Amino acid sequence: FVTIRLETKNTTRLRQKRLFTIQANGITMKQFLKFSLASALGVVIALVVLSLIWLLVLLGLASSTESTPKLQNNTLLKIELKGVLSDYAQEDPFSEVANELFGMDQAAKIGLDEILAAIKKAKNNENISGIYIESSSLQCGIASAQEIRKALSEFKESGKFIYAYANELFDQKEYYICSVADSLFLDPNGILHFAGMSATPVFLTEMLDKIGIEPEIFKVGTYKSAVEPLINKEMSKENREQTLSYLSGMWNNMLQEISADRNISVDKLNQLADRFMSLQPTKETVENGLIDDLFYPLEMMQFFADKLDSVKVKDLKMISVRALNKIPEKQTEFIKEKVAVLYAQGGISTEAPDGISSKKLVREIDKLRENESVKAVVLRVNSPGGSAFASEQIWYALGELKKEKPLVVSMGDYAASGGYYISCNADKIIAAPTTLTGSIGIFGLFFNVRELTEKIGLDFDMVKTNQHADFGDFSRKMTPAEKVLMQNSVERGYDLFVERCAQGRGMENHQIRLIGEGRVWTGEQALERKLVDELGYLDQAIDAAVELAELEKYRVVTYPEKKDFMTRVLESMNKNVSTRIIKNYLSEYFPGLQELTETKLEPGILARMPYNLIIQ
Repeated sequence: FVTIRLETKNTTRLRQKRLFTIQANGITMKQFLKFSLASALGVVIALVVLSLIWLLVLLGLASSTESTPKLQNNTLLKIELKGVLSDYAQEDPFSEVANELFGMDQAAKIGLDEILAAIKKAKNNENISGIYIESSSLQCGIASAQEIRKALSEFKESGKFIYAYANELFDQKEYYICSVADSLFLDPNGILHFAGMSATPVFLTEMLDKIGIEPEIFKVGTYKSAVEPLINKEMSKENREQTLSYLSGMWNNMLQEISADRNISVDKLNQLADRFMSLQPTKETVENGLIDDLFYPLEMMQFFADKLDSVKVKDLKMISVRALNKIPEKQTEFIKEKVAVLYAQGGISTEAPDGISSKKLVREIDKLRENESVKAVVLRVNSPGGSAFASEQIWYALGELKKEKPLVVSMGDYAASGGYYISCNADKIIAAPTTLTGSIGIFGLFFNVRELTEKIGLDFDMVKTNQHADFGDFSRKMTPAEKVLMQNSVERGYDLFVERCAQGRGMENHQIRLIGEGRVWTGEQALERKLVDELGYLDQAIDAAVELAELEKYRVVTYPEKKDFMTRVLESMNKNVSTRIIKNYLSEYFPGLQELTETKLEPGILARMPYNLIIQ
């Protein structure tokens, strides 16, 4: 409520001065401005104080994070199978502090490189008595799980023990990793999920039809299934065939290794999977040899206390993966010659904040090519593909590097489509048995939203000087002539892809076409078809690079270089908070949604696997 009152003292004074007093609920404008300014100043001061507190928290975190931990005798390396596994990752300071301050349970990102390095260091450190694996919920591919399992198996050669425990849930992938342990333990009320593997593509065709969006697809490859979710309502016969093939290959690989370490036949493991152990009484996991004993968390800790010379539970000493990796190795002589491990993970595009940016990766490749101390390069690929143009740029840069020094590719969970494109020219390709690779095929994608625009009342008109000046206009359907042009372009792109693969693998074009057609293969299947040279992991790829470069002394250096703590803090603070919240709630479905919004719906010519295939 606002009133304006004109106060007149006398005629003379009115002539000299007119006094306007503006009142709002009895508060004068002067008072109002005073209170407003005071409030604004208070907000500013509060923000400054909060920023200072936040900075102090981060600096405290920095001192605790960057300081070198002390390692005492009879220490356990604790590996938490939890969060999102990435080939090459750094801790996110913002997320860790936010989790503590605001009670968020956001899945942390942990690096496969960190886990492997810690296991290797624990094997050789006399203060580490063994490894304790605590299984929770790890989002990773089968090939990554296989690589961790192999490292754990090599750790056991030291004579040290490995014990694994799950409180609430032993998921299938985590159980596969942990089956290499000396003993496995589960909470008496916990669940062991052991049911086989499935793949669930999500089809968007009816949804797009209802809202009035028509995908216009151009592809080469009978098995190129990346576009099926946009045009089909179910899997094609060819896609169903290839999916069952690679799922069976991955599952059989897992069963063979579990069988060897748990002394349970593959036939019996399949029988147990068919019984769906998740809904069977927990005690049956012990009766059938899948689990060794049922412990509550405190009993698990007491088990370790008894194992380590009757140490009290409260005196147990454990060290995390990241903390162990901060402990420096013993000083050795300086070695100038280096083997560079260059990580390329995620979808491929020209420029992207996450994933493989061809511009950034090409710069890294050129630096390694020009660096005289780098004698060989291992490219670690974990990618389902992406832009055909960006893949070609990376292929060319790697070809230039290969002219000057050996190039070996190590394939992770995926090296398919564009991921195979950038791999095919290496001197040697090493894949995990369960790597998903191949998928040699490409497709083009445009959207016609004419029906949608009519529904919401949008109209378009066009003036053009030439026939195809408006090519790709989303407000109309493509003409038959435009479709021919686009299909020809896609086929030329496929021909180039085939030629690159044939050159790199020393094969004829027709041989590549026989195993191409967009077909996805496991690492084992790819080896049979000469798409890869041998089965193995990153260590084997490094050994191969050393052999090709004929090195006697060398050190391994990883690229891109990891950033210092404060740089990570500043970058972490700039990340979108809403993205964090969405990611927290969507859990393992977030990467698929992110790829859908950032990559898949981008028009153009792409070489990639399905973006929304959920493999369990």
